[in-house]
Amino acid sequence: MGFTCGIVGLPNVGKSTLFNALTATAAADAANYPFCTIEPNVGRVAVPDGRLAICGRLAKSAEIVPTQLEFVDIAGLVRGAARGEGLGNHFLSHIREVDAIAHVLRCFADGNVTHIEGSVDAVRDIETVETELMLADLESLERRAVHMVKRARGGDKEAKGLLSVVDPVLAALREGKPVREVIIDPGRQATLMALQLLTAKPVLYVANVDEASAGSGNAESGRVAEYAAGRGAGAVMVSAAIEAELAQLSDADEKDEFLNSLGLEETGLARVIRAGYALLRLVTFFTAGPKEAHAWTVEQGTRAPQAAGKVHTDFERGFIRAETIAFADFAAYGGEQGARDAGRMRLEGADYVVQDGDVMRFRFNV
Repeated sequence: MGFTCGIVGLPNVGKSTLFNALTATAAADAANYPFCTIEPNVGRVAVPDGRLAICGRLAKSAEIVPTQLEFVDIAGLVRGAARGEGLGNHFLSHIREVDAIAHVLRCFADGNVTHIEGSVDAVRDIETVETELMLADLESLERRAVHMVKRARGGDKEAKGLLSVVDPVLAALREGKPVREVIIDPGRQATLMALQLLTAKPVLYVANVDEASAGSGNAESGRVAEYAAGRGAGAVMVSAAIEAELAQLSDADEKDEFLNSLGLEETGLARVIRAGYALLRLVTFFTAGPKEAHAWTVEQGTRAPQAAGKVHTDFERGFIRAETIAFADFAAYGGEQGARDAGRMRLEGADYVVQDGDVMRFRFNV
């Protein structure tokens, strides 16, 4: 699968509670003290998608297999982490390994749960974590830039190319701007990503509110949404306490009844998962037959042979074509045969870019 979203934030903001609810396990210790999570906990969660069940019903599939995301619960960061405070480099190294960041923010007051900064201020907490990550990036990049400059002066073309990316990034970090806000030529994006900078990763802000605010939010979650919008980032609102209660209910009807009693239409976790999926710029395509209906994850811009390779390496190696039906047509015409009869099945070649919702059958020869 290979797509991971790291759950980060200050201590005692609800990271581990959220992780436990996401994975419906008690793998992470959600105790009320800093650094209760020492090693990152990893859990895979199904991406909610009602289209998959429809594909399975129309194809009379024996099994339904959803696509998944991987979430990593990372120990709490504190002010001074870039200088080694708290878990310091231990924390930062774990962030480097994920594809995106879900930044959990405390947007509730509770005298029984201590706040490491002494008060609730979600935007201040965003800036605290962001500052530590930018300082870590700045230190790492300045150290590497010294060697790049020496090589570039000696005529090294690779080093000169690297500096064309590193110089504007360093300038932005010195001005207090995260790397994700730096405009880099599309042709140099791979070079930027290879630098493994913390603030280059896309970020989703998760406002953790109290139970009473789960439906409409509160002033703090509103500030988080405004902050995210101003920076082109995503934001979702959840109540980790409610999600933890929901995770204990195994019966779907019980969950629906509990949500209805709170005036909620869906779980906050469904919103977090979908937002994480969008944050990573992922799309879903489906394969559907008597054996199984399967949802598959690929990045936006993936071409048909590479998508085929997700199903089986032989499919990519011997790719001939992809018989493709848009989900809307698959559903409207009662499945594959109906869509074929209506002329809604397309034959796509190796240059075809997979679209979200495509129902695909791959033809290959090896």
